[in-house]
Amino acid sequence: MQQDSSSPQFSDEISLLDIITFAQDSWKKLAISSIAGAILGLSGWFFLGSYSAEYVLLNNTNTNANHNTNNTNNTTNNTNTYGLDLLSWKIIQKSLPNLAAQLVEDGKVPDGQFELYRTLASDKWWQKNVIPSFALSKADTRELAVIGQEFDGASTTILSVTVYASGSSKESAMNTVRVAAQFLRSGGAYLQIRSMINAYEGELISAAGEIQKKITGTQIEMGYQQKRAKLLEELYRRYPGNSSIGQQMIDPRESGAKYLSITAQIIAANNDINQSKEVLSRLDDRLVQLALTKSFLDEALPKIENTLDGLILDKELLAIETKLRDKIGRDDPRQQEILDQIRSQLLMVQARFTKGLEANTAPTSSGKKGMIASILGGLAGGFFLVLILLLGQRIWSRVKIGDAK
Repeated sequence: MQQDSSSPQFSDEISLLDIITFAQDSWKKLAISSIAGAILGLSGWFFLGSYSAEYVLLNNTNTNANHNTNNTNNTTNNTNTYGLDLLSWKIIQKSLPNLAAQLVEDGKVPDGQFELYRTLASDKWWQKNVIPSFALSKADTRELAVIGQEFDGASTTILSVTVYASGSSKESAMNTVRVAAQFLRSGGAYLQIRSMINAYEGELISAAGEIQKKITGTQIEMGYQQKRAKLLEELYRRYPGNSSIGQQMIDPRESGAKYLSITAQIIAANNDINQSKEVLSRLDDRLVQLALTKSFLDEALPKIENTLDGLILDKELLAIETKLRDKIGRDDPRQQEILDQIRSQLLMVQARFTKGLEANTAPTSSGKKGMIASILGGLAGGFFLVLILLLGQRIWSRVKIGDAK
């Protein structure tokens, strides 16, 4: 049976004519709302838009240096540098937000920078705004993979670190990016110095007991060696004729050593005693070095807790090392050795975060960004908002007409 065209099913359908009629009736309102939205978007960009700035820190390296560093438990071999390597960078990137949060919590944030340091306490901020540049990109690595392994090191070599920041004005963005870059250097230095100090603390705890154990064992063994030498001397006095040394020397601990001449056995026994004395002397020297290390730590640990700027802390610890060096004098190379090691590591950290990570140019600002996006966003927002209102109004009118029928 044919259905009546005046039934509700047909009356509720939207025809092409309805769409054309709606467009003719509403285009002025839609155009005006779009223009108003674009103006609002532009106004929002003027008042709320932020300036952006970037600061490029070159990761300078020194491939001629030959040293062994103990920062972040990372040891460099053969070709050594004082710039950041990939492992050190990853550790610093993960740890700097925690350091910034600690500064905020302890109330040690520089004046006027509380909000900035709260931002620096975010892991996502560091991942988004501090970007390392490598000698070879991933695409370069894939292209050069067929050539050989000589480019493996270059793929993880950091050429520079770029810091990005934003602000309500150009001056604010430039100041923010400078502060962030400075915190990267000072905070990175602090983290590596703290790692170095922790390593010395661990060594002090574990090595002292082990060394004392070795001293005791060596003293016991030397007691037996001295008894053996004394018995051999008594045999020599009883059998002075068996004193020829014109025989081939062998290890006195081997089974055939008893057939050596008494003189040869006495020499070997005294040689063992001398070796034990040398071992004891070396172990005693090591205990002296550990005692000096403890003296350094006793003064350094309070500095670690109170000074969270690594570059300032580095200078304070170098002053402690110089004071201890003046106390021991210049005629004790054994104690100077441990102080030389400490000084070398502190100077390496200082070089890494000053000359090793420095900017050759001032920060740059590209001005406000996002004007076109703001205008288009306002235009689209105004258009669709009025479109929804008009459609809702028309649907409501049709519903009221249907109810009236």
